[in-house]
Amino acid sequence: MNGIPIILISIVVVLILMGVVVIFLIWKGRSEGISKIPNYRGLFIFGICILPMGVIFSSAVNPGFIGFTGLGVAYMAIGLANRDKWKKWKE
Repeated sequence: MNGIPIILISIVVVLILMGVVVIFLIWKGRSEGISKIPNYRGLFIFGICILPMGVIFSSAVNPGFIGFTGLGVAYMAIGLANRDKWKKWKE
C-alpha cells in the first residue's frame, strides 16, 4: 500500500487540530475582552524579508516557492495600506 494516504491524513489531522486551537484562543481572548491591534509595520518588514526569499527559491529550487513571493507582496500591501496605524519604535 502506498504511504501517501497516511501522510495526507496526518496533514489534515494536524491542520484541523491547529484550527481548533486557534479558534479556542480567539474565543478565549474575546470572552476576556482582550483585543490586540496588529503590528502593521512588522507585517511590512516581514513582507520585505519574504519577497526576495520567494523570488530566489522559485528561480533556484522549485517554481512552487512562488507562494512566498505572493505572501511577501500581500504582507507588504497590508502593511502599507495601514501605514497610519504603524507602531512607533520603543526607545
